Amino acid sequence: MFDLIYRFDPAQPATDAMPKTSEEACRILVEGNRDFAEMTDTRRADNHHTVHVVPFDPRALEWDNAGEVAPAQSPFAAVLGCSDARVPTELVFGKGYNELFVVRVAGNVLGQECLGSLRYAVTHFPRTLKLLVVLAHERCGAVSEAVDVYLDPRRYMEIATEYSIRSIEDQILVAVRVAAMSMEAIYGFEIARAPGYRRGLVEAAVVLNAAWSAYCLRQEFRSKFPELGVVFGAYDLVTRHVRLPLSPWSELTEEEKGLFEPPESVEEFRQLAHRICAGKLVESLLREAHQTA
Repeated sequence: MFDLIYRFDPAQPATDAMPKTSEEACRILVEGNRDFAEMTDTRRADNHHTVHVVPFDPRALEWDNAGEVAPAQSPFAAVLGCSDARVPTELVFGKGYNELFVVRVAGNVLGQECLGSLRYAVTHFPRTLKLLVVLAHERCGAVSEAVDVYLDPRRYMEIATEYSIRSIEDQILVAVRVAAMSMEAIYGFEIARAPGYRRGLVEAAVVLNAAWSAYCLRQEFRSKFPELGVVFGAYDLVTRHVRLPLSPWSELTEEEKGLFEPPESVEEFRQLAHRICAGKLVESLLREAHQTA
């Protein structure tokens, strides 16, 4: 049993200092996610009552101005996440009011509107904003749809006239195609016939889609904002850890937990795709496929 409490105490301002670097901002988010994941872990050996408090800093609410002035935004990170209701961004990272600037869209794709929102955050909050995060999650519906379109191109005609849907899937198909090419290179062309191929392709494309968006963000802001950090990760719906999904959730390692820097080049992106597709997670899905074939 656990209690999650959001606390606002005007007499007790929060003591946490605003992160001064992107590395510090990333560490705060990773630690917040670890606290959240461990607190909600039903497999814990101890079954005692746990209380986790997320403080609201009165200074962020401009509590001392007698309500005459609206509080100023002061996020230390901006997050591009998926709209999936199972992935509440602030909760996932253990953060509260006025700490994160959150942009959510199906498939966490980097469309023009999302890029514009992130650019607004970068240019309007330069004093506090230190980090951009792309947060994906396993079993993403938008990525699953893109995989289905890739596997059956006839489905593309069903969304061809729906620009709003097609624009999302078109962006995700980049990651799907790269994942498919990596799986074919590692396991052979016949792997596409395996019953579990679709599931493996979805999970590989989920993280590669996030990595690609993070790569594009880094290219977008690097020249004018060289100190701005960019990272990505995938939220595991079972363990509630943000991670780089290389292993099944039952074999999750410490090295996989956290947020990760995106590739520096297209070649590094291909190398990441190879690493993901050769990992234990994808391999286990394909092994199950062969066993049931």
